[in-house]
Formats: sequence, C-alpha cells, structure tokens
Amino acid sequence: MAEYRIDELARLAGTTVRNVRVYQDRGLLSPPRREGRVGIYTEAHLARLRLIGQLLKRGYTFANISELVTVWERGGDLNDILGFESAMGDPWSDEIPGYVTMRELREMFPGQVSAPNVTRSLRLGLLEREGLRFRVPSPRLLNAGAELVAAGMELSTVLDISERLKERVGALAGELVRAVADHILAEHAPQGILQGDEIAETATLVRRLRPLAQTAVDAMLADAMARSLHEVMGEHFAEVLEHINERKGAAAGTAGGGAGAPDRAAPDDAPGAGAPDRAAPDDAPGGGAPGSGAGRRSA
Repeated sequence: MAEYRIDELARLAGTTVRNVRVYQDRGLLSPPRREGRVGIYTEAHLARLRLIGQLLKRGYTFANISELVTVWERGGDLNDILGFESAMGDPWSDEIPGYVTMRELREMFPGQVSAPNVTRSLRLGLLEREGLRFRVPSPRLLNAGAELVAAGMELSTVLDISERLKERVGALAGELVRAVADHILAEHAPQGILQGDEIAETATLVRRLRPLAQTAVDAMLADAMARSLHEVMGEHFAEVLEHINERKGAAAGTAGGGAGAPDRAAPDDAPGAGAPDRAAPDDAPGGGAPGSGAGRRSA
C-alpha cells in the first residue's frame, strides 16, 4: 500500500496542504498515522480527498459532504469503508514516478526542448514542475517519446500523438467506468448509498474488475494495432507496385516508338547515301574518260 506525506498527498489530489488540514479539522478526512512528528497518509485518504474535490466542484457545501460521510460511516464498519476507499484510490500502475532536470531533457530530446514544447508537456501531464526539476509521472511514456524522436520524429508530432491518445483513452475510460459503476450501484446500492456488507463486497469487486479492464484494453489495443499496421503496409506496397507499373509502361512506350517505324532513305548529304555512284571528276586521281590515260601511254 502506497504511503504519502501531506505535501505529496495534496499534490496527487489536486489540492493544497492547507485544504487537507481544513478537511481534517471539519471531520471530512481521518487523521494520518504518526511516525514521530510526520503524518503518513494512505490511498484511502487520497480517495477521500478526490471525492471531496469532486463534490465541491459540483457545488456541494462542506455541510452537505459532512452529512454524506456521516451517513456512509454509520452504515458500515470503519475498516470496510477504509478498504473501499483504498480500493478506489489504489494506483492502477506499479510504475514509480521519476525526476529529470532541464539539462537531462535536452539530452533526451536534442534541439527540441523549446518553451512551447515544455509548456505543452506540462499541460498534458507528462511533466510536473517541481522546483528546479520536473517530476515525471510516467517514465515509460517519457522514454517512449524519446525513442520516437531518436527515430526521426519531431517532438511536436510526438506531443500531437500524446494529446490525441489522452483524449481518446480518457473518453474510453470514462465510458467504461460509468458502465461498471452503474452496474455496481444498481446491484449493491439500490437505496443510493453503499451500506453494511455491501461496502466490503463492492471493494472486493472493484479490485477484481481493475485488472480485467486493463487486460481487455491491452488485448483490444494489440489487435487494433496489428490490423492498422497491416492496412498501412498494404497501402504502402500498393503504391510501390503502382509506381513500378507506371515505370514499366513508360519504358515500353519509349522502346516501341523507336523500333516500329519503317527504315527511311538516308539524306543526300549522308555518307554513302543518295543517287547511284557518279563518275569521279577529271582531276581526281585515276579519274577521267575510260581508257584515255592508258591509250596515250601505249601510243
């Protein structure tokens, strides 16, 4: 079970340390376990904080939330409630966040760590500013992006892909969670709130469903990637074959144009061409009228 100090708990819940203490003072959040002077919080605290944040965004007051928490805690054993909140707040990945400096980012993405790209990475949650360094919630995602850039892609293009994935996966996750939540509440909380043994049963069900959801998404993503890859490669090779056929057609047309026409008479001024041989001029060596030179010598 993950454990947090108050500053990390507040950051993960999207709130402030001051708010965490206010919620404790109002009885909305149970006190932490103490190790010396340090308070240690768990996923149950994180889940409760996120729930409080969601209800406040929807316009509910502290009094409304306190009443809800009171009703809930009256209807079940405290351990069951904490177990349920822990099941809600448990991380879905065993990945450990990392940290990078600006210098390390420039080494991973040479020539592409610009202010717009860094700002966009912060907005997408790929980086979180923490003093003079950045917290990396998912080092796997960061390393995957570095590999794509090393393969020749622009970092802005990689961020485009990341943004589209975030939107589409987020929408899919929302649909899946709502469908499962509707089933759980209809089955285990027909009165509108979990109570008694239903709390523990629901916590167990949630823990069982979480890995199933990941397995289903992984399997469907792998299948979709394989089919998309086949389609893209098929389109590529079809274009290559079309290009080859065009070149063959052009070459055949050129060869046919040079060999098919009948031979033509060479022009008069071409060597050895034109009318039948003419008599050589009188002043040409060995020329003159036939027999003239020979007759004179014999005479």
